[in-house]
Amino acid sequence: MKINFFKYQGAGNDFILIDHTESPIKNIDNELVANLCHRRFGIGADGLMFLTAHDQYDFEMHYFNADGNLGSMCGNGGRCIVAFAKHLGIINKETNFLAVDGPHYARISENGEWVDLQMIDVATIDRDKEAYVLNTGSPHYVALKTDLKNLDVFQEGRSIRYNETYKEKGINVNFVEDKGDHLFVRTYERGVEDETYACGTGVTAVAMAMAKHNEQTGHVKTDIKVLGGDIKIEFDYDGETFSNVFLCGPAKLVFEGEVD
Repeated sequence: MKINFFKYQGAGNDFILIDHTESPIKNIDNELVANLCHRRFGIGADGLMFLTAHDQYDFEMHYFNADGNLGSMCGNGGRCIVAFAKHLGIINKETNFLAVDGPHYARISENGEWVDLQMIDVATIDRDKEAYVLNTGSPHYVALKTDLKNLDVFQEGRSIRYNETYKEKGINVNFVEDKGDHLFVRTYERGVEDETYACGTGVTAVAMAMAKHNEQTGHVKTDIKVLGGDIKIEFDYDGETFSNVFLCGPAKLVFEGEVD
């Protein structure tokens, strides 16, 4: 049996998307998902998503990590599935859809290649020594660094992700360098188990952690550079809760095809 698929990328974070609106998802073969995401023996992607119908929302997003396991919220994946829904004619300029962490609102550009995705509110940021730990739909560890371009993100990120504190449930590890007019971020993602070109929930967590670190309140806008391009984050912060959080960036169709 052949499956039609679409490949999207958001700031270099790439995903396989499958239209599953005609029937509910059941009996997902996790090994098949992992094989499809494999960069040498499959299509290659950081994750795979099914878009399904929902009677109360425009659609529902089901996200699987590259290791084949069902994942937590993926911000760039959320932006890409919004672009996919527009491509399919399910939505036009805006949408309300359901993801694993609850409902999300998003607006999309006329050409379908820029998406502003509303993320969940966040009221809790913990500390792990000098690092910040918070959940923006997925759990994140945020550490400030200098000379980030030369950091061995794979080794250092992996050592944190698998240390005694986090190895059982896993955590995404973000390193950030403040460049003045923007933040430079690199991320080691659990489920991918490698550095990725971007992480949407990760850069959202970084922007929040840096706002807290710098005691910056009010309406905050942050420009972020990742290996795959530029992303913008904005939110309201009253010193306690981050609200009206938007993850803004590109979401582009790369190619489409069929796979057995």
